[in-house]
Amino acid sequence: MTKRNIGLCWHGDSSGNLGVGALTVGNMALARQAAARAGVNIGFHLFKSFDPDPSYIPEGIERRHILNGRFTFSPGGYWKALGDLDLMLDISAGDSFTDIYPDKRFLYMVTTKELCVLKGVPLVLSPQTIGPFSRQPHTAVARHVMERAKAVFARDPLSLEAVQGIAPKARAFEAIDVAFALPFERRPKGPGIRAGINVSGLLYSGGYGGANDYGLTIDYRAFTEQLIEALLQRPGVTVELIPHVNTPRIPRDDDGAAIDALKQRYPEVVRVPAFASPSAAKSWISGLDFLVGGRMHATIAAYSAGTPVLPVSYSRKFEGLYRALDYPWLIPARGFTTARALEYALDAFDRRAELAADLHRGEKAVDHGLETYVAFLAGLLARLPNR
Repeated sequence: MTKRNIGLCWHGDSSGNLGVGALTVGNMALARQAAARAGVNIGFHLFKSFDPDPSYIPEGIERRHILNGRFTFSPGGYWKALGDLDLMLDISAGDSFTDIYPDKRFLYMVTTKELCVLKGVPLVLSPQTIGPFSRQPHTAVARHVMERAKAVFARDPLSLEAVQGIAPKARAFEAIDVAFALPFERRPKGPGIRAGINVSGLLYSGGYGGANDYGLTIDYRAFTEQLIEALLQRPGVTVELIPHVNTPRIPRDDDGAAIDALKQRYPEVVRVPAFASPSAAKSWISGLDFLVGGRMHATIAAYSAGTPVLPVSYSRKFEGLYRALDYPWLIPARGFTTARALEYALDAFDRRAELAADLHRGEKAVDHGLETYVAFLAGLLARLPNR
């Protein structure tokens, strides 16, 4: 059987940000589905940011490369490694193909894509948030990349609009976040009512700069504390604090640091330990009765496991995704007051049976989005010439 080497660019197999890991595991699962349809074998070559932690993906990755400056920009590094590939799937860490971050990050994001095209390796932008792009030369460079890629997959309608507005000649599709394909083991419910709060360390710290970097209109710290206090007063309710980003080397981004501070203040809560893998996190979340989440992939884990979930949105990536799913339950942290957010969260908790029913409205959108992506990859893999 023909063998295809697939590159996974800006993915991760050991990142403390389990969202990045969920994208990787999910994308690998979908690529395997496509390969089975195409009748080919595949091996994965991972191109990742540096992370010293052990891999939580035990099988399938044949080579790993660290995307530091020396490797990315030297002829004997990334350029040479591209020669081993039949196809590159670039996911931009989910939300980094934009000009809202520092220029250094943008340079890395576009360099990997441009070099892939120059090398003649078919480039697919896997389902991701794209944009916003609002300044030059960033917009022109993004257009150039997208119009030369084999396909661009947006994971929400807002991103698709951005692609169509910037790069009208790009072969663009709306899909869905590949983390919906993340495997897990369903856990039993109970005992009692288990209310989870995925505390975002980044929002709890006020962002990397600590001065409300995301322009929130709610006081996220006060909201979280008041929500804990209110839920603890409900009969039969256990409050569990759920980490999804474990980055002790970056304390402001570390969910665990925020959770530890809250555990000291509220000893009655359950401090859930850091998870060993994205699938372990999703498995735990599947056993909850309700989740309020500040990390998008924690909320995707809940949604796709059938757990009533209330996302706290600080970015258009939340609004775009949940709009595509026709799921109305969301706290706009750049629109609500703290009091309104708390009132809304407690109402959602009381109406969690309605939330559970509303989860089903998005099933067709998820299935269609994943199938759009898998079908394209299958066709592409079947057509690739032998090297």
